[in-house]
Amino acid sequence: MSSYNKLNSDFDTQLHQKRELVNNTINQLLASLPMDHEMKEVLSYTLQSPGKCIRSVLALWCCELVSGQINRNAEIAAAAIEMVHTYSLVHDDLPAMDDDDLRRGRLTCHKAFDEATAILAGDALLTLAFEILANEIDEPAVAVRLIRELADAAGPAGMIAGQLADLKAENTAGTKEILEYIHKNKTAKMFRCAAAMGAICGGANQQQLSNLCEYGVKIGLGFQIADDILDVSASSEQLGKTAGKDEKAGKATYPTVVGMEKSIQLAKKLADEAVVVLKPFGEKADTLRQLASALPKRTK
Repeated sequence: MSSYNKLNSDFDTQLHQKRELVNNTINQLLASLPMDHEMKEVLSYTLQSPGKCIRSVLALWCCELVSGQINRNAEIAAAAIEMVHTYSLVHDDLPAMDDDDLRRGRLTCHKAFDEATAILAGDALLTLAFEILANEIDEPAVAVRLIRELADAAGPAGMIAGQLADLKAENTAGTKEILEYIHKNKTAKMFRCAAAMGAICGGANQQQLSNLCEYGVKIGLGFQIADDILDVSASSEQLGKTAGKDEKAGKATYPTVVGMEKSIQLAKKLADEAVVVLKPFGEKADTLRQLASALPKRTK
């Protein structure tokens, strides 16, 4: 095996291991939390779908980078991030939003159950994320910081703002400025949040926190550009969701606004900039460098 292939193999193995850690943490939490059996079944269905868990894994890697290991607080933070991200997907797939039947290769929540149940499941996941941060983080001051980060990223000045702007931009002549606003709020702020929460759990100093937040924004923007590209170039089987959905809905995307070639160039530029931000961490940040490089090249 060449050194290049070995590097990729090691990265894929690490990603898989961290994803399993996130899933195991979520399963343990669901088993221990008191809730209606039917709702637990619905939440298990949505959370156990075979997703990438990039945001939650990012939190684990950032904690590991600054402290040398993953602690229980980072595991809880990663689970909370995955709950909020999954809630956003459940609601995003609803008929009133993007109206999709497939997510992560399975029926969307409102198709597997019903629309009302999907709305309640999303509500449950969002509130549950803050519940576990409040109850499971071992230091109150750390819990408050994590709750603030997640609320800022997912709330009306973050992901909700991006989702609203995305809906308003449908079937309009989108501009690069509008697109940047949508992607920054809808996607990049949650990546920034994941990096910040992991860094906080690891006891990062202010400079480390600032660098990792900047890294999170850049890979988040690159991730969304890659998502726009894949909606045009990949199949539904590859994506695990309906391909061509953005164009059909008249969405403002990077390929439609700046063209495919410039979109690919911009995704690579953001990945390169993210790698530069990691320079102060030295070789310890190699996994995050590989993540930055891998996201624009993903095929699903």
